[in-house]
Amino acid sequence: MTTLYSSLDEIKRDLQSNRVTVEGLVKGYLARAKEYKHLNAYNEVFEQEALSRSKEIDAKIKAGTAGRLAGMVIALKDNICYKDHKVSASSKILDGFTSIYSSTIVERLLAEDAIIIGRCSCDEFAMGGGNENSYYGPVKNYADATRVPGGSSGGSAVAVQAGMCHAAIGTDTGGSVRQPASFCGLVGLKPTYGSISRHGIIAYASSFDQVGPLTRSVEDAALLLEIMGGADEYDSTLAQKPVPQYEKQLKSDTSKKKVAYIQEALSSPGVDDEVKTTLVKYIDKLREEGHTVKPVAFEFLDYIVPTYYILAMAEASSNLARYDGVHYGYRSPEAVDLLTTYKRSRSEGFGTEVKRRIMLGTFVLSAGYYDAYYAKAQKVRRLIKEKTDALLQEYDFILIPTAPEPAFPIGRKEKDPTVMYLYDIFTVQASLAGVPAISLPVGDTSKGLPIGLQLLTKRFAEQDLLNFAKYFVEL
Repeated sequence: MTTLYSSLDEIKRDLQSNRVTVEGLVKGYLARAKEYKHLNAYNEVFEQEALSRSKEIDAKIKAGTAGRLAGMVIALKDNICYKDHKVSASSKILDGFTSIYSSTIVERLLAEDAIIIGRCSCDEFAMGGGNENSYYGPVKNYADATRVPGGSSGGSAVAVQAGMCHAAIGTDTGGSVRQPASFCGLVGLKPTYGSISRHGIIAYASSFDQVGPLTRSVEDAALLLEIMGGADEYDSTLAQKPVPQYEKQLKSDTSKKKVAYIQEALSSPGVDDEVKTTLVKYIDKLREEGHTVKPVAFEFLDYIVPTYYILAMAEASSNLARYDGVHYGYRSPEAVDLLTTYKRSRSEGFGTEVKRRIMLGTFVLSAGYYDAYYAKAQKVRRLIKEKTDALLQEYDFILIPTAPEPAFPIGRKEKDPTVMYLYDIFTVQASLAGVPAISLPVGDTSKGLPIGLQLLTKRFAEQDLLNFAKYFVEL
């Protein structure tokens, strides 16, 4: 298989005309997974299982009983549980752990005859913006192997980017689907908080975590959202509403829109010149097409990243308390009693960045600091949400860069770790406000590195977002 299909529709056409078989597709992806093993996208490839399942799906297609995802070969981020398969969140503390059940989204994908080809590396416990924090080593960008693919769903993005699978599923807490999509030239969707079940997803920050697809087309993102979405008795935070037929209703929306862009994205010295140029180009294109595009000030921009990190780290401190060497996971061989079991297992099992975030989260939740940090951050989150909602009442969409610069070099360690957190400046707004956002590929820099732009819209207005995104990528 040399064809890298841009959508499932293209695959289905070739399957119907007998140009390819699902088995042939799987063999092609497996061959590329071996060829590009050096990119370190996969923690594990389910080779025999994927081949065996491909034969079953081919038989179903012949019998006319195949599901809607027949022909789609999908990779999972390694924090998504799949029964009888290992899941580690790319951490030493869960190395060798096998899941005893499947996440709701895996069950829904398999029910529609998707083939799961492997589990992809990520930043440990989804904490990072470059996929350098994995216990299994950094993932490399297919466009330039000296650069990061973005994080935390970097392995998922590279698996799609390099043609090692057709689509991948990631999780987005503060931009972990959208930023890798931007760095790897893909479509990355973070749906409204409460759209897709988090049951069976290893938690990082529960009030932010959201599952999202990484695809080559808006059509595939729409289909995967539709199949994975909807109520689930195992997740009480989900919206109890029917899932729209996103793919069926998908159309390029050419009607005239009101679009806002955050003016700081163009005035800030921290934003790369080529990213600014690309943003201006698309603003001009939209205006030429008759849309109203206006700059808006977002006075809380400086508070977005600190607010997000205080809240996310507090939730991480709570969620990761269960990894203690007793319940499950890594237990230090040096442990001699309960206290050393806890101390040594967690010290040796967690990586530097995870330990940093747990400690900061524990600090902001501690007596004497709770009101000064955590409670205050919750109030600022409300202000950010209200300001975002107010903008989206006046405008149909907010247009901003996905990341302030293209993929940066692997190993470019900052002396101050908080500098790395600033890469999330344009992605965490949607996470704090709980609104849907999509990163779209809009070309490459002079060095051949992909650039992404991001669209945000109102809660549960995914259909409008997808329809406008389809139009936007055709501009």
